[in-house]
Amino acid sequence: MDKLLLLEDDISLVEGLCYSLKKNGFQMEVARTIREAEKKLGERGDFDLLLFDVTLPDGNSFSLCEKIRERGDMVPIIFLTASEEETSVIFGLDCGGDDYITKPFKLGELCSRIRALLRRSKRPQGEGGCLKSGNLTVNLKEGRVRKNGEILEFTGAEYRLLCLFLENRGRILTRTMILDKLWDGAGSYVDDNTLSVYVRRLREKLEENPSCPKRLVTVRGVGYQWEE
Repeated sequence: MDKLLLLEDDISLVEGLCYSLKKNGFQMEVARTIREAEKKLGERGDFDLLLFDVTLPDGNSFSLCEKIRERGDMVPIIFLTASEEETSVIFGLDCGGDDYITKPFKLGELCSRIRALLRRSKRPQGEGGCLKSGNLTVNLKEGRVRKNGEILEFTGAEYRLLCLFLENRGRILTRTMILDKLWDGAGSYVDDNTLSVYVRRLREKLEENPSCPKRLVTVRGVGYQWEE
């Protein structure tokens, strides 16, 4: 049974979500403040996925997401955001979040996105295989990315996107194709800005001049292409 941590201070929402998610086969733990979530993550850091409300009584969950990523924990994180916070959640993706869903949302949609992230996080990597492009190497068994031999840090979503491009080198991938691959056919649930954020972050880490990319190039009006 997959174990989820829900960080949410709205009691009525907590009760409804916990009841529904348990009925859908998930084991639930709840925190109502960032401090309480940090304690649970420290004591029992064996969660399979984290659901974070953005605004909490003692701050916002973006800072907690940053701390989790800084210690190398790639557990999937979904932000639960109010409609007026939707634009600010792009910052949350920059901090290392994997997805977000805007309140009010349908339970079926939330469950689908939880299961999609869980499937990807548990998907077995290659048997010692590597993807290479110039001075860039991805060790699929280790889940490590190296540039000129130096290890680069990536979130789970960034890593999956990079692998997708390297597996399709020289091929133009439309934005729809990419979203379908990354979000297991649920691309319609994801704001198109999310993909733009991930592409920008890849360029910042991999390109010599991110504003004038030579590897991950934009095919105007179509999508993106990885060039050797």
